Amino acid sequence: MPAFILSGKSHVSLSKPARFDDHLELAHALADLSGRAVLPHFRRGLSIEDKGSAHGFDPVTNADKAAERVIRRHLAKVAPEHGIIGEEFGASVGAGRFNWVIDPIDGTKAFITGSPLWGTLIGLMDEGRPVLGVMDQPFTGERIWSGRRGTYWRVRGAPDRRVKTRACPELGAAILTTTSPDLLGPARNQQAFQRLKSQVRMARYGGDCYGYCLLAAGHVDLVVETGLKAHDVVALIPIIERAGGRITTWEGKSAEAGGRILAAGDASLHDKVLRILTG
Repeated sequence: MPAFILSGKSHVSLSKPARFDDHLELAHALADLSGRAVLPHFRRGLSIEDKGSAHGFDPVTNADKAAERVIRRHLAKVAPEHGIIGEEFGASVGAGRFNWVIDPIDGTKAFITGSPLWGTLIGLMDEGRPVLGVMDQPFTGERIWSGRRGTYWRVRGAPDRRVKTRACPELGAAILTTTSPDLLGPARNQQAFQRLKSQVRMARYGGDCYGYCLLAAGHVDLVVETGLKAHDVVALIPIIERAGGRITTWEGKSAEAGGRILAAGDASLHDKVLRILTG
């Protein structure tokens, strides 16, 4: 019998040390629930609020809130001792070592324009260390997640497949992406990005969390962004690292708190780009 079922009538108690597989099964259940909450709102009438930010328009919709609520309700049933850090409803302190980090719709601007380049991010931290991540795109039927030793991509109706980053040691062969140059912030960040952009093969914009997953699957080589929060990146760290990539801040430090983020599919390329961004 599954360790976690959506009815909440049966589950493995997480008051005891839980296996990775139990947590992964729970993360998949949360993704299933959030997808059901989000899809009825996509490309339909939306209630949109502006939370406001340093980058201007910062929307939140009824779909964002519905997805986070359903995730929180299920965690309260099956893992009440776990903490939750969510974009829309803040932090709920848990009694144990585990914290779920949730972005119900990463890419809300894409969502409200009808673009499918958004996803639900579900990450798990164990004593502050990201150990598991899921990105779910219910409209396209795609899900990518970190297993014990690898990263996997599911497309609705097809077998799960393991994905890996690609080798790209030379900057001139690299494909770079960022959600939008407009979001890079101060002039020093813009200038650093332009230094990098002038040396790569190609730059493409848009994608939010989807861009990081394309990197994990070996389709792009670099993602550069600024101003990220924990909920924007925690789930993506194990996805990228177990696919063979590297993700840090521009300062080369751990990325789980967000900030200015660099992800690279090739570790040697990552080191070269850090020098350009901070030069």
